[in-house]
Amino acid sequence: MSGEIKAKTPHGEMTVDQLAEIQPGMATIMKEVGERYGACYHAAKGGNWKLASYHLNMVRVAFKTAKVTRPKFLDDLNAFDSEYLLPVFKAIQAQDWKAFEEAFHKGMEGSDVYHDKRGYPYVRFVLPSKAPENLYLGPPEKFKREAAEPAA
Repeated sequence: MSGEIKAKTPHGEMTVDQLAEIQPGMATIMKEVGERYGACYHAAKGGNWKLASYHLNMVRVAFKTAKVTRPKFLDDLNAFDSEYLLPVFKAIQAQDWKAFEEAFHKGMEGSDVYHDKRGYPYVRFVLPSKAPENLYLGPPEKFKREAAEPAA
């Protein structure tokens, strides 16, 4: 016995070290964060506040993963969450577009601050001009399946 702890899968065994090596890095996590943050904006703009909240919550879930897999970023992620994401959540809960837009854009500026701090001044989040096409972004009560699907 080697003494290494192994995990069994239907495809074979892996050591804990191998599992640790395949955890997503910050670039992978931040790609999801950017996509979710942009979707949050477009959902709020469309009046789908619940979807906006969902996407912002998924940003926090991605942060949670990063806090475990990349603990050196823990303090920055916690600070960004409280300083920038929490005000966006509050605006979503209030369904206040003006407060949302202001907090959202401050979050974009905050992203620049943290990218600069970590040596990535060339990484800048830009709000996608196009909303995600695979989601209905309007108020949920106005959704109609037949109107939402493209013509064949």
